[in-house]
Amino acid sequence: MKAPSSSAEDALRLYLEYLAVEKGLASNTIQSYGRDLGSFLRFLKRDKTPWSAVREEDLTRFVHAESRGGLSARSMARRISALRSFFRFLVLSGFLKKDPASGLTSPSTWLSLPKVLTVKEVESLLEATDTTTPQGLRDRAILEVLYGSGLRVSELVSVKRPDLNLDEGFLVCRGKGGKERIVPVGRAACGFVARYLGEVRPRFEAGANPVLFLTRRGRGFTRQGLWKLLKRYAGKAGLSAKISPHILRHSFATHLLERGADLRSVQLMLGHSQITTTQIYTHVSRERLRRVYDQFHPRA
Repeated sequence: MKAPSSSAEDALRLYLEYLAVEKGLASNTIQSYGRDLGSFLRFLKRDKTPWSAVREEDLTRFVHAESRGGLSARSMARRISALRSFFRFLVLSGFLKKDPASGLTSPSTWLSLPKVLTVKEVESLLEATDTTTPQGLRDRAILEVLYGSGLRVSELVSVKRPDLNLDEGFLVCRGKGGKERIVPVGRAACGFVARYLGEVRPRFEAGANPVLFLTRRGRGFTRQGLWKLLKRYAGKAGLSAKISPHILRHSFATHLLERGADLRSVQLMLGHSQITTTQIYTHVSRERLRRVYDQFHPRA
């Protein structure tokens, strides 16, 4: 690997190549890091600070500026992680002698609880589809799978027909980093997917596209396309305009834990590599314990 020139863009390009080739990270993760670091490099450009001369004070000013701009704690934590990884790469590769990000700490994110829908709100969302039409039936199947399996939207758009086993009620999912996992699919979702496969998908097929869910033109959905689909039905159901596919994923995990599922099982279904990532959902258990305490303790 040759040393980067004075161009910040060259340094970023080499780093992203390293993430892809040597670390084997998923393309979505690499794109996120690229956007985060792109924001930082634009900040340096405005300040006329060379990337090779960055100090910890510069990083702190950037973090404070992003925070004042309304960036959430979770997004800020990811941005700081990208900065630390970027400068560690530059030092280990011999491009810098000192790591200015070594003392940079992430903000606490444990209070940033995920937004979730109630079971009633999920039912309203699902019922907003018109299953008497081909498109509505397809959309109902999509939403049922999205909520019933807790998939990321990037995972759902990649599911292929052979990945699904309706008889056994599961699908094979390829998550972050290309890791495979088996995800259960509920009876309701299986029922609507079976109807979609028998009544609708043959109408939308254009060639031999193996993707499970097709648009009317026979193409696979994009992440943005599924987000728009969800937003449209959320509007019909009278739900918040800020609803996203990830909120359905949060709701999937929360509703499981509310009904007694153990954290390890939820971790496996969500595809989290670390159980600490799943532990954000334990706020559900704390809230449930509080309700029980308030209801039954004589001194509550």
